[in-house]
Amino acid sequence: MISLRKVSKRFRDVDRDHVVLDGLDLEVRAGEFVAVVGASGSGKSTLLYIVGGLDADYDGEAEVAGRRLGALDARARAAFRNEAVGFVFQSFNLLPALPAVENVMLPGLFVPKGRPAPSLPALRARALDALEEVGLRDKAGRLPARLSGGERQRVAIARALLSRPALLLADEPTGNLDAKSGDSVIALFAGLVTRGMTVLVVTHEERVSAAAGRVLHLEGGRLA
Repeated sequence: MISLRKVSKRFRDVDRDHVVLDGLDLEVRAGEFVAVVGASGSGKSTLLYIVGGLDADYDGEAEVAGRRLGALDARARAAFRNEAVGFVFQSFNLLPALPAVENVMLPGLFVPKGRPAPSLPALRARALDALEEVGLRDKAGRLPARLSGGERQRVAIARALLSRPALLLADEPTGNLDAKSGDSVIALFAGLVTRGMTVLVVTHEERVSAAAGRVLHLEGGRLA
């Protein structure tokens, strides 16, 4: 599912180069639940953004879900993200004026050029199915302000599942949640893996890494 070869990422910081990733090699098989841990600045989030096609400014080779990301232009990378990858972030990123179901529908409105757009009823039905999968179909009409933190994160996960991606990427998904809500999100990820999805999670929480099938430690841009 994920194959990285000699991936390096650096940027200029005042008068010197700052190395974020340093010749990283990584293999993640389809259907794995992998946690990435490490100190702040170790390259965890950068790794996630490269795998997800959000960051194209790196050296080396990255192949994800059968696509060689370095060979894709900006439009093709956008299509790759739309079809193959779901993203979940710590801050939920829900639009406050839209009810849960319409927040989940949003990615389906951005169809790659040249591909047919789904009808709104069909898209709504898919969004309701995704909310059902995370246990929130009964709250489809609620605004984010009327949901708990754990419920808002599950809406964000439903949004990530809308296109039925092969790969789910999560950046500190339990960072803003209490213990009970965080445990429910972890259990949800584990359930997705049992159904064949690949899950790669950046985390600093032991409860997340304990649930993963494999834990990767990043130190100074390299796997320790």
